Amino acid sequence: MSEEPLRVTATPEGLVFTVHVQPRASRCEICGPKDGELKLRLTSPPVDDAANKQCVELIAKTLGVAKSRVSIKSGAKSRHKVVRVEGVLQDELFSLLKL
Repeated sequence: MSEEPLRVTATPEGLVFTVHVQPRASRCEICGPKDGELKLRLTSPPVDDAANKQCVELIAKTLGVAKSRVSIKSGAKSRHKVVRVEGVLQDELFSLLKL
C-alpha cells in the first residue's frame, strides 16, 4: 500500500474524501489509505446498488454516525467514489479510522 495519507476536504456540509471499493471481497473491512484514497473491501457485488449501500453502512458504523449522514456524492457506478460524511471532525475521522 502506498503511504500517501488520506486526502480529506472540509466543507460546510461535512468532510469529503475518496474511497476505492473492492467489491466481492472475502470480508468487509476498511484497509486504510492508498494513494490518497480510503480503500474498502466489501462482500457485496457491484449489482443493484448493493456495494454502494454496504459502503455507506461500513463507513457509518466505523465512524459511529447514522447512515443518513454518509452519502456518495459521485462515482456511484465506479470503484472510485467521492463520499461526504456529516457530523464528524477531521481529527475524529483519522482517529476512528485509525489513520
